[in-house]
Amino acid sequence: MAVFVLDRQKNPLMPCSEKRARLLLARRRAVVVRVYPFTLRLKARTGGTVQKVVLKIDPGSKETGLAVSRVSAQGEHVLCLIELIHRGRQISKALGQRRGCRRRRRSQLRYRAPRFNNRTKPKGWLAPSLQHRVDTTTSVIKRLRALVPVTSISQELVRFNLQQMENPEISGVEYQQGTLLGYEVREYLLEKWGRECAYCTAIDTPLEIEHIVPKSNGGSNRISNLTIACHHCNEEKDTQTLADFFKTSSRLKDKQNRMDNVLIQCKRPLRDAAAVNSTRWDLFQSLKTTGLPVNVGTGGQTKFNRQRLGIPKTHAFDAVCVGVVEHVFDWEKPTLRIKATGRGSYKRTRLTKHGFPRGYLMREKSVHGFQTGDMVRAIVPIGKKEGTWLGRVAIRKTGSFNIQTSGGAVQGIHHRHCQLMQRADGYGYHLHHKKEKGNRKVCRADARRALPPRPKRTGFPAQNR
Repeated sequence: MAVFVLDRQKNPLMPCSEKRARLLLARRRAVVVRVYPFTLRLKARTGGTVQKVVLKIDPGSKETGLAVSRVSAQGEHVLCLIELIHRGRQISKALGQRRGCRRRRRSQLRYRAPRFNNRTKPKGWLAPSLQHRVDTTTSVIKRLRALVPVTSISQELVRFNLQQMENPEISGVEYQQGTLLGYEVREYLLEKWGRECAYCTAIDTPLEIEHIVPKSNGGSNRISNLTIACHHCNEEKDTQTLADFFKTSSRLKDKQNRMDNVLIQCKRPLRDAAAVNSTRWDLFQSLKTTGLPVNVGTGGQTKFNRQRLGIPKTHAFDAVCVGVVEHVFDWEKPTLRIKATGRGSYKRTRLTKHGFPRGYLMREKSVHGFQTGDMVRAIVPIGKKEGTWLGRVAIRKTGSFNIQTSGGAVQGIHHRHCQLMQRADGYGYHLHHKKEKGNRKVCRADARRALPPRPKRTGFPAQNR
């Protein structure tokens, strides 16, 4: 992962390699500005030559992928990969809890008429859980522009064409012709059915689009009648109905539950696709206010580029393949996962779902110089928690903190073992490596790479005591 560089006036310069960053720090020609993403500020240099840098965005319902690439004559060189995790579900749940508390207060003593009848929503209004996706993505893009000299932005504007999925013949047969034939429908079905066979739950095998109600029996090409199946199940089902197939097949286990799951899953609403389509134009309009040229692409084009270049499926890699892409270099980089956590709340009382108090929080927001949300490194020398831990800290008044690492929470870490890496800014950071297997403990070498190297001490040798 490239290291971002700022000049003396805090203007962004072209990123450098990790080796060059270590040399700059060892020679004391730069200082650390941020740890996530790792950013340096040069002490003596002002200004410099910048190249063409494009910021690519792959909006999603739960996660949004971002990629920063340097454009050259040979192709695009990936500098940074980011996956932004939204918290729209938590916002929706909090609003539901607030609604329950208000309802309890309204009917506690006497009946009070609701007031929502005289409230109007402005044009272009979005639900808070949807507006959060736009605001968070825009905020991260603004921070990246302060660290990298971005010259253009590319966004995947149309991920799923819901109208085309529901009625494939809406614009004639020509609408489905061309190189990207069926890519958007297939991509949506893979996400809807969890990238496994709907009948035998087989994974890591070629999957085919299959009609639940065969076309010979009057089945249509609507998205609710399509599923994903392996070659064996698709061939064995043939023109049978779903009930006959589960009754006669000898390969399937737990037939009744599997058939019920298929019937439930095929009627599931297009919730995630609707969330993306609801926010895509608002995000596009927000990107246009940056003053940079904004290019757009489709989801089918993104998948076509990814399969043509042999790049695996992740949100960050999808962002790399957005738009017109010929060649991509240096894409095998660790991905920085940024989770939107918020900055806490003023409420110091925990409530039940009915609005009754169940616990009280401490009034102080800081304990021993640490706040909840700070990124820390804890080195525990002995005991059950021995090892090095990196993550987001949750403070306690007793001085015994919890650290949220990539593999889970580690409880009972004393504040004396914690070292501050970055102050809380409303986000949690984790550098995800491709070969990571979910182990909570981080080796000491990786922990040292997360912080700048300590300068060597020079002076007189220690005297004999």
